[in-house]
Amino acid sequence: MADAILYFIFMIPVYGILIWTYLCPEESMLFGERWMYKEEPEFSEDAIRYTKFVASVGILGITMILVLFAIESRLIKFFIILGFIIYVIFNGYNLLKKYLEL
Repeated sequence: MADAILYFIFMIPVYGILIWTYLCPEESMLFGERWMYKEEPEFSEDAIRYTKFVASVGILGITMILVLFAIESRLIKFFIILGFIIYVIFNGYNLLKKYLEL
């Protein structure tokens, strides 16, 4: 249980950065690289959607890992992991649907 508490404490900044990335994807893509541009760059909708997708997967992944530390039932753990995999596959497919059409 102490491992889970330490893990939670160390993941708070990462969780905050992922939430910020989801809410402000353009600002997060420019973080640390703004000095390279004279003008404000414009990101494509695909890049913004991809950044939001990666942030949401990170948020759900961290939350899933924290919940899995607390749950004892293997059946519930299985369904949580299965739901996460289905979420990643479904949303990843929707993200790439535009490129899969030939």
